[in-house]
Amino acid sequence: MTDIRTLLHRSTRELAAGGSPSPRLDAEVLLMNFLETDRLQLCMRPERELTEEECTGYSRWIERRRRGEPVAYIAGGKEFWSLFFEVNRNVLIPRPETECLIEEVLKCCGREAGHLQIIDIGTGSGAIGVVLAKELPSARVVVTDISRGALTVARRNADRHGVAGQMEFLEGHLFASAVGEFDVIVSNPPYIPDDVYPLLPEGIRAFEPREALIAGPDGITFHRKIIGEGAGRLKPGGRIFLEIGEGQKGIVAALFQAKGLYDNIRFRADYGGMDRVAMARKTEKGTE
Repeated sequence: MTDIRTLLHRSTRELAAGGSPSPRLDAEVLLMNFLETDRLQLCMRPERELTEEECTGYSRWIERRRRGEPVAYIAGGKEFWSLFFEVNRNVLIPRPETECLIEEVLKCCGREAGHLQIIDIGTGSGAIGVVLAKELPSARVVVTDISRGALTVARRNADRHGVAGQMEFLEGHLFASAVGEFDVIVSNPPYIPDDVYPLLPEGIRAFEPREALIAGPDGITFHRKIIGEGAGRLKPGGRIFLEIGEGQKGIVAALFQAKGLYDNIRFRADYGGMDRVAMARKTEKGTE
């Protein structure tokens, strides 16, 4: 049998040799998830011996990581907003910068807001919609996705966090399946330009769903559609929040301005200093 200390040391070496940028962290996170424990327990009991079956199973996980598979897919989930979200290859892995999007929605709407109608376009794992439902318990949250597999994951995450009763899950492209007007439109749409996609890390291109990443020559195919259709789906005074990519601030601002139905157009940088969130309000008298 092998103890935790020895196993982590060996696995860290293997992952480093395989090119992992964070071999020790990867080894620890995978072992925590495999043993269904936490980092404190690993640190407090480094001498704990694992069974041969546990060592074999964990070694398979390490081999998957060595071949480039993201830790979140191997472990079956990812922490986001201090909550655990199931993920698989039907959905993108939630990124920390997307928390900036949620922060802006909550800042504008207020945690004590009334019965808001919110729609999360292209929900994927449901991370955005589920967090908003938890933080705004009086809100009704509609989530849409073109992928049935993604919606299955989103439903399970809503069940896990006790908010499925606040939410509606619609299969379809953008707003196609949704009915009525909303107080808030929020989306982290695909925003990788076609010519940038081949430059992404192999671990992203080989494992995460391409259709959830790529968005035409300038990366804003979906922003155009959401901004264009969104004005007709927002209540007067309603707000729209979109995640954006590097260098997209100017063209997204121009899209809002050209529509002529939005005001209070603003942007928020993520904690790395990159413009990450685009926000606007539908004018009080705005009509299509």
